Order: sequence, then structure tokens, then C-alpha cells
Amino acid sequence: MQGAVRLIYPGQCVSCDERVEGRHGICGPCWRDTPFIEGAVCGQCGTPLMGGRPDEVSDCDDCLKTPRPWDGGRAAMLYRGNGRKLVLSFKHGNREDMAEPLAAWMVQRGRDMIMAGAIVVPVPLHWTRLVRRRYNQAALLSRCIAKQAGLTHAPDALRRIKRTASLDRMSPEARERMLENAFTIHPRWQAALKGAQVLLIDDVMTSGATLTEATQVLRRGGVASVHMLTLARAAKDA
Repeated sequence: MQGAVRLIYPGQCVSCDERVEGRHGICGPCWRDTPFIEGAVCGQCGTPLMGGRPDEVSDCDDCLKTPRPWDGGRAAMLYRGNGRKLVLSFKHGNREDMAEPLAAWMVQRGRDMIMAGAIVVPVPLHWTRLVRRRYNQAALLSRCIAKQAGLTHAPDALRRIKRTASLDRMSPEARERMLENAFTIHPRWQAALKGAQVLLIDDVMTSGATLTEATQVLRRGGVASVHMLTLARAAKDA
């Protein structure tokens, strides 16, 4: 119901009920409370880096320890405080109306990851989880990102063929084992993906295990490059 009200009366903050100008707004107090990622960042996962130049891009300790299979990555905000609240509201609160403004923040932060002619691919849900949740939050974001950036959207390019338990409390090693052989490329996208540049979309990056497995499947499918873009980054020390 809350999402339907916001679609009818869109001039409200995506985080609270304050009125704001335009459909993509967030009120001043919520903006200040949201941990948007700015300044120096890790070029692989988007984590903010302390002490760097405002435009500096290098690798964080996690990405130096665990090299990523993708070509570069960014995140719009940190998964904490109001950032976590926004993600959970979008993911579990029947708030499909949030997809467009959240995607706009991702496009702004991830402009270096958005390549002309790229194919936008979301991380998929297993069909059993999709039935329960009713929508895939990554696919809602990827659809809006593709529209805003003028790119091709491939919402079903990846299929999740392995049902996995919740990864929330698992170690990075357990996540990797759980996700092994979890994804495959949909046959109807195989030809289009060969030699293509892919922008891979998910809502949150934690250890990176899900994005790693998805990227490796795309690599085996013959894509030329993979850049990833997430709404939030769960980072211990940021």
C-alpha cells in the first residue's frame, strides 16, 4: 500500500514521508544520514578509501587479498545506517517505487563502469525465492539503469538453477562452495553475450561470492568484459 501511495504522490522522500521536489528526491536530513560513497574508492568493489585524493581509484585490502574476476566495480552507498534501511525497505518492503531513484544514484556513482553498448544483466533469484518475494530487486534496478543509461537490458540473461540457503551468516569460503554451479546463461542470450561488454547489477555486495560466480559464468560464455555495480557495499572498516 505504501508503494502505491508513493506512485500516486511521488513527491516524497524515498526514506521518509517528507515532501521533496521531483520524483527522485531524498530530503535533506535523510541525505545527511545516508552513507553515500564519495571521494577515493576501491576500483574493484567501490569501498571508500581513507586518506586518498578525491578522485583516486585503487584496490582495497579485501580486493588485494581476494582478486576479483570482473574488470571494475562501484557501489552507491555503504550498507549501514540509513543505507541498510533503504536496501531492506526496497528488498522486503514491497517498495518497487524505490527502484528508479535508487538506480539514478547507482548511475551517478557508477558512471565510470557504464560502457557504451553494454548489456545490463541483473544477478537472478532462484524461481522459488522469486515466487515468495514477488520481484527480483536486482532486476528492478537493472531495468531502470538500462533505461537511464540508454543500454540494452537482459533481465533473464543469467538463470539461478541452484537453490541455496541464505548466505547472510556464512563465511566467504562457505558462500563460494554454496554458489558453485548456481548460475547458467539463458540459451537465448548466448549469442548476444559473446564478445559483449556486461554491466552486472546487484543490490548488495558483501564478500563478493555471488558476483564472482556470476562473473565467471559470463566469462565462460564469452563476454569481453564485466563491470559490476551495486546499490550498497557491506564493508567492515569503511
